[in-house]
Amino acid sequence: MNPLQILFTVSMVAWFLTEILYKNILKSGKEDSKDKDKSTLNILWMAIPFSIAASVTVSYITRFPIAEGEWILYLGEFFILTGIIFRFIIIRSLGKYFTVDVTIKQDHQIKKEGFYKYLRHPSYAFSLLTSLGLGLYLNNWISLILAFLPPFLAFIYRIKIEEQALIEKFGEEYLEYRRTTKKLIPFIY
Repeated sequence: MNPLQILFTVSMVAWFLTEILYKNILKSGKEDSKDKDKSTLNILWMAIPFSIAASVTVSYITRFPIAEGEWILYLGEFFILTGIIFRFIIIRSLGKYFTVDVTIKQDHQIKKEGFYKYLRHPSYAFSLLTSLGLGLYLNNWISLILAFLPPFLAFIYRIKIEEQALIEKFGEEYLEYRRTTKKLIPFIY
C-alpha cells in the first residue's frame, strides 16, 4: 500500500470508530425529552453504513471515473479528514447539548456563534463532506452517488424532525435564527 492508501484506511477506521463512540457515549439522558426523534438515529445508522459498503463495492466492480490522475484521490482524502476533524470540533463545541438522538434538554439554548452563525447543522454538513470525500476518493460516479445520496436524504429527514422540535421549544427565536442561516452549505442551502 502507498502512503495515500494507508492514510485512507486509517481515516476510514477513525471515521467508523468516532461514529461508534458518539453513538454509544453521546446519548440523551433519562431526564431529556427525546420522544421527538422518530427513529432518525436508526435511519442514519442504516443509510451511512449502506452507502459506504455500496460505494466501495461498486468501485471494485465498475469503472466510471470522475477524473483522470491522482489529484481526485487527494481531494477526496482531504474532504474525508476535514469532515471527521471539523465534526469532532463542532460536537465538542456543543458540549452537553450534543446528543445522537433528537433531544431538547431542560436548559437548552440555541447556539448562534462559530459555525452556527452560518449553518444550522454544521455537524451534519461535515459528516456529508466526509461522505462526499469517500465518493471522490473512490473516483467513480456511481460510488459518489451511493456514498453521498443515502446519507444526504437521511440527514434531510433528520433536519426536518429536529427543526420541528426546535420550533416547538423556541418558537419565534428559532424561526428568526432559521431565516438568517442556511441548513448545510454556507450562503447557499
